[in-house]
Amino acid sequence: METAAAGSEESGAAAGPGEAAAGREDGGCEGLWELPVESSVRRAECGRCSRPQKVCLCPFFPVHPLKVSTCLYIIQHPAEESRVLRTVPLLTACLPGDKCKVLIGRRFGEDRYPELAAVCQNSNTLILYPGAEAANLEEVALIFPSPSTIIIIDGTWSQAKDIFYKNSLFRLPKQVQLKTSISSQYVIRTQPTNTCLSTLECAAIALAIMEKNDGIQETILRPLQALCSFQLQHGAQIHHSKEHLLKNGLYDKPMPKNKRKLRRMELLVNNVKI
Repeated sequence: METAAAGSEESGAAAGPGEAAAGREDGGCEGLWELPVESSVRRAECGRCSRPQKVCLCPFFPVHPLKVSTCLYIIQHPAEESRVLRTVPLLTACLPGDKCKVLIGRRFGEDRYPELAAVCQNSNTLILYPGAEAANLEEVALIFPSPSTIIIIDGTWSQAKDIFYKNSLFRLPKQVQLKTSISSQYVIRTQPTNTCLSTLECAAIALAIMEKNDGIQETILRPLQALCSFQLQHGAQIHHSKEHLLKNGLYDKPMPKNKRKLRRMELLVNNVKI
């Protein structure tokens, strides 16, 4: 043991130039460990909208939740839950809790979701999903009983399609779509086509139709407009739809190798409804 200790000391005494330099460097850093560490301070957040107070959206929400007879069920894909700039929280802040219910998942069976199953089996329930078999909501609202329930799927188009076709419950309600040519105001996120709308926009238009009150649409869209305005003021860029970018030769991403996705892009360019 003593021999080993002596050997260590001797090795240190006979250190080469590189080791000596390393020793000097270590000694030069000794003072750094004594410097105070600055603690990171989180920006103050609003307790209601969970956004930084400087860009709080609460002034743009209605003072009191809107009084509506129509109930919304938002079926949200799990991927949407982690997105920072979501529209569903804006929607729920505008409506009473019992009139806007959010269910998160991909598969919805009758055993696990008995309440949702009962809603889907109710003759007063509609599901907002465009397609060849979908009736125009404006026409259905004229003869549909009140109060009613509308189911809206929240996710990308591919995610919404997966949820709609792989859950038999969603084939039970009457399928409806919006007949509108307005462009989305959700300009901080890329949409597939010029007429694709966010979940909040779809809900706002649908409620205005069912409640026969255009003021509902204006009120619900107000926080979305404020959100986009704040983001653009802080460096965000306006996102044109994929359809617009393709038609104007502005699409700068690699074209997909998947033939199905490539075919969808061709349909967009040729004004074919997808």
